[in-house]
Amino acid sequence: MKFQHRMLAPLVLAFGAAVGFPVGYSVYLSFTNFTLTTQGPPGFVAFDNFQSVLTDQAFWGAFGTTALFAAMAVTAELFLGLAIAMVLRRQRWARHVTRAVLLTPMFITPIAVGLMFRFLLNDQLGAIPRLLDHVGISINFFGSGNALLSIAAIDVWQWTPFMVLLLLAGLESLPESPFEAAKIDGASAWMTFRRITLPMLGPVLAVAVVMRSLDAFKVFEYVFAITRGGPGTETETIQYFIFKNGINYFRVAEASAMSLILLALVLTTIAVAFKVSARSRS
Repeated sequence: MKFQHRMLAPLVLAFGAAVGFPVGYSVYLSFTNFTLTTQGPPGFVAFDNFQSVLTDQAFWGAFGTTALFAAMAVTAELFLGLAIAMVLRRQRWARHVTRAVLLTPMFITPIAVGLMFRFLLNDQLGAIPRLLDHVGISINFFGSGNALLSIAAIDVWQWTPFMVLLLLAGLESLPESPFEAAKIDGASAWMTFRRITLPMLGPVLAVAVVMRSLDAFKVFEYVFAITRGGPGTETETIQYFIFKNGINYFRVAEASAMSLILLALVLTTIAVAFKVSARSRS
């Protein structure tokens, strides 16, 4: 037992330094009036920052924008990922090459992806709008009404491979006997998919959706690289909103309170999601 504790000690210390200290310092700052321009020690303001954030319509507007972005992106990634995984499961030739090519986008850093699509979709210099102009289609991808959808489409391009990876692993781990029995009974492909594949794949689908939803809620790089929250506040996600308040406006204490409220909301969502998933399996 002592040996195990000694083996765990470096991990605990590393976790405390990398996660515990920043979170603890954020908690401390959230109860003060600290700004980047503060002279001297910050003053204690109790729960004033939390009250200000919880009554801030801009904060909840950014939260709603992020939720809408996550819903659009994760839904598209789920359906596309499942369709591609079903096709790849039946592939017999060049399997490894195909999978390697499909997984490539998720290994590019999000900020690089954002900069790449910023130039590809630019309405004045972008290659894609120029090609569409030749067929009589004019779209301002980052204009009003299109910007958030374009950001979601970029996320779909980069992270659908992650969904494919999870779902393909789940599909290949399913036992063959139920499918063989369904084939003998004359079940159609759709009936087999709906009655056998989807129920058996349910836990994997739930984990994939939760993981991608949590990751989608962290979206920052695309917004920072492309729209900076515009036009207006149409693409101002919660992470960019916190960054703008903490760094651009110097309100670090208030931004810390926003981060803690967001953390509490995310942890609550995770707990509810896993509780519902556990009930559905039982």
